[in-house]
Amino acid sequence: MFKKEKIKDLHYSVEGLISAIDLQAEADKILTEYGKKVKMPGFRQGKVPLSILRKKYNASAYGEAIDKLMNRDLEAYVADKKIRLAGTPKVDLAGWEIGQNAEYTLEFDILPTLPAVDLEKFTVTKKTTTLDEAEVEKSLENIRKSRSVAEKQDAKYKAADGDVAVIDFKGFANDVAFEGGEAKKHHLILGSGAFIPGFEEQIIGHKVGDKFDVNVTFPKNYHASNLAGQDARFEVYVHEVRKHILPELNDDLAKQVGHETVDALREHIRKVINEQYEDASKREMRNELLDILADKIKLELPETLVEQEYNMAKSEFDRSHANCHDEKCDHKWDEKSERKDAERRVKLGLILAEWGTQNKVEVTRDDLQQAIWAEAARYPDPKQVFEFYNQNQNALAMLRGMIFERKALDAMLTHVKTKEKSVPAEELFKQASVR
Repeated sequence: MFKKEKIKDLHYSVEGLISAIDLQAEADKILTEYGKKVKMPGFRQGKVPLSILRKKYNASAYGEAIDKLMNRDLEAYVADKKIRLAGTPKVDLAGWEIGQNAEYTLEFDILPTLPAVDLEKFTVTKKTTTLDEAEVEKSLENIRKSRSVAEKQDAKYKAADGDVAVIDFKGFANDVAFEGGEAKKHHLILGSGAFIPGFEEQIIGHKVGDKFDVNVTFPKNYHASNLAGQDARFEVYVHEVRKHILPELNDDLAKQVGHETVDALREHIRKVINEQYEDASKREMRNELLDILADKIKLELPETLVEQEYNMAKSEFDRSHANCHDEKCDHKWDEKSERKDAERRVKLGLILAEWGTQNKVEVTRDDLQQAIWAEAARYPDPKQVFEFYNQNQNALAMLRGMIFERKALDAMLTHVKTKEKSVPAEELFKQASVR
């Protein structure tokens, strides 16, 4: 057991001692287990003398013995003090040699105790909005566009916004052709924003057979540094212009997307939009409650967890900025602000974990499957997502943790007071997308 302890807030430093006799006895037990499995010349398996095993495996066995006996003492200490570790203890075993008593120090942080949380004292705003039939019609129009056919137009037709222009182009900077600036019979959707700003607009109004120059300026943050901010000229030739012909909005179109009639399709769209409104409102309520919890609940934070969260954020920042060339890279790492954010994330994580556990929030197998399916649906090859989680238990544990926190937060929302506020749909979605 530990012979000395220093406690400051959530930080513990304890000193312990393991006698040389206990260490030798434990190491010999481990060596005996080794002996049942190892094969050595001149001995049958399981019959290698302990003295021979010591010569080859003593250091390894002692290492395992120390870990085992330190963990035994730590488990007994934690149980006696009724505390919970916030992370893996830091071990100091300096100066120890085989055959001596092992004097060691363990330093660790513990998890704080969550104070009583009276959620009924808190009020969050539930934003509501009225369905605009214009949104339904816009969705119907998008369905028509998604099933449109690009039909080739005659030589008199002038290219318009939304048309497909089949073009040859060759780019020059200072009258010198640059690498990657040339293509033949490229299909460009006018108005898509796929090309340099100003390029597509200069195609509009031209006809099949037209040969002309397009003059543009590359953005200052363009990925090719030799072209960034440079003026350029493109020689363009139009082979074809194709206009998107939209299908009629009728029951046949509705059947193509899984509904018997246009009216049934409209009703389905209304339902989907209303669900989107509900989801956006729910996200806003979650965010507001998180702000309240972060502000109102006082909680000591284990420095181990804060440092870990801060370092993870810094690593992610460094990784994302390593080969970054757009304007977002101008953002500098603000140590003070980022540490404050790390403290907030740790605090909220502890609150949700403790409250959720106390209130028997659980993550079911169905919860995990639905989350994985939802993520897989965003990728061209869903199978890769399933394989990733099957092979990566850490990622699965992180996903489980995120689901747990969301379910805990939703459970909390059933206990708080709510006040309704009617807002335009644009405000609802704008606010929901900010977080």
